This record gives sequence, C-alpha cells and structure tokens, in this order.
Amino acid sequence: MAHRALRIIAATALAGSVLTACTTEPASTGGPGGAGKGPSDGKLVMGFAQVGAESGWRTANTKSVREAAEKAGVTLKFSDAQQKQENQIKAIRTFIQQKVDVIAFSPVVESGWDTVLKEAKNAGIPVILTDRAVDSQDTSLYRTFLGSDFVKEGQEAGKWLVKEYEGTSEPVNIVELQGTTGSAPANDRKAGFADAVKGDPKFKVVDSQTGDFTRAKGKEVMQAFLKSHKDIDVLYAHNDDMALGAIQAIEEAGKKPGTDIKVISVDGIKDAFVAMQEKKINVVVECNPLLGDQLMELAKKVAAGESVPRRVEVKEGVFTQDQAAAALPGRQY
Repeated sequence: MAHRALRIIAATALAGSVLTACTTEPASTGGPGGAGKGPSDGKLVMGFAQVGAESGWRTANTKSVREAAEKAGVTLKFSDAQQKQENQIKAIRTFIQQKVDVIAFSPVVESGWDTVLKEAKNAGIPVILTDRAVDSQDTSLYRTFLGSDFVKEGQEAGKWLVKEYEGTSEPVNIVELQGTTGSAPANDRKAGFADAVKGDPKFKVVDSQTGDFTRAKGKEVMQAFLKSHKDIDVLYAHNDDMALGAIQAIEEAGKKPGTDIKVISVDGIKDAFVAMQEKKINVVVECNPLLGDQLMELAKKVAAGESVPRRVEVKEGVFTQDQAAAALPGRQY
C-alpha cells in the first residue's frame, strides 16, 4: 500500500520455442546485433512484449507499434503474452539471448520484474516501459516510461461524477469494474477515482471486482452486481470493453444504461463513442493507445546512449455525450 501511495503522490505532482504460448516475429536476415550496437544491416532491433489482445484499445496499441516500427526502419520482434506474466518474462529472456538493441514492454502486472530486468541491464540492453509501469524500487532497471497517467484518469472520472451530482445529498451507490488484478491501470484508476470522491460521503462504492479488461467478463461481473445490489446508481469501468459488456447486462436486466445507471468509462475506443452517442455511456476519459511513433523515437535515442525524460506522457481528454457525435468521425481506434 505504501508503494501505491507513493506512486499516486508522484503522479499527482507530475500531473523461439521458449515462446510456444506467444507469437514472435523473426529478426531481419541481417541478424541481431549486440546491445546498443545494432544489426549488421544497420537497423535497430526492438524486442516488444505486448500484454495481449484483450481489448479494442490493445489492438490499436499493437497496430500503432507495428506501423511505427516499419515506418521508422526498426526491426520489430513481437511477442503476445496472452495476459500472462510468465509469457512476458520468457519473451524478455529470449530477446536478451537474441541480443536485441532495445526491449520495450507493457507489463501485465506491476510487480515481479526485478530479476528479468536485472538480466537485461547486465546484458547492456536498455528497457522502455510502455503504457503500464512497474513498482520496482530500482529505477535504473528501465530508462523511461511512455504512456498515460492512470491516477489522473481515475481522478477525471471521479471529478465528472462529483460535478454530475453537485447539489444533491441523496446517496450515490457505485459499482466498479476493475481491470486486471495487480496491473498499473487497475491500481491507479481505482486509487485516482477514490481520491476524487472521498470528500463527499454520499458517494459509496458498494461493490468492486475485476472484469479483467474484457467485454465478456465485464458483462458477467455486472450481471452479478445487478443480482446482489438492487439500487445501483453508477457504474465506473476501468475500460470501455468492460463497460460495453456491462451495458449488455444492464439492458438484459430491463434497465436503461446511461439513465437508470450512469456509466463512466476509460479508454476512448470508437464503440464507446457510439455508445455515448446512443446515450448509453455518460462520459469517457481518454487513454491514448497510439504510442508507436513516440516509442520508436525513444528507442533510437536510448540505443544511441542519449538522455531521455524519465516519464513521457501522451495528450488525452475527457468526452461527454454532447461531444460524442462531433468527435466520433476522428477516432482512429
């Protein structure tokens, strides 16, 4: 809990066969080079260990990384961890054996990375964290973090709720669909939201369970919430896919999402904007998955030994129903 508290404070202040469970792309015919030296064909080689394909957001994130690598002339060795930490650790160790120039990954969970990251450090291979952070006390194990401020996202969700119920003293019963247990976005979006609503006792989170960032699990858990709690005023979902699954459960229960139960979500995928336009989601806090170009730029710098910021954040916004129609055509994911 102390580590999490420290992260919240800091974020606020800053505002091969071994991969049988994964899919890995081969390196170019030039072969991988030693750490920081580059392959013989002059291309930088990046090993990228992705969480999986659990949501529309993640699919867009993967597409952005692949396209940016091709555009930047970076040879990408890609691994899909299928939401399992052990698969990511195996992938990172394989990247080390293959002597890639840079390793980038989006950690499935926050803890348990020190050993494998020390192996990368000892091999002289710089590591970039993308989208999600780790809770290691040794910050020398990675060069930079590229992604969102999840605490701020949770706070923005909570701020909208506080404003929405401004002037009323009636109790507001909230159910929360958390992301993958132990992941940075789940931990931080929960903490940020709680921080934003804690000043008003009318807001009460009556139930909070993981929906694992998937639409199917979001629906399943929401069905359980509806059976256990007769009076639910608000659903706060840590991502759009869980929110969309929950909306199905709400409708099947004979209730009207967005009206009978207000829906707050995070991410900003097209399907969520469609749901906002249909008045089924009330507000979406954006989390931008299009990190590819920034990642390739950072990778080239760290491989060359250049200094980079310890944290690089992406620009994001908050969207409500009255903004959905205008914003929808421009959504890229």
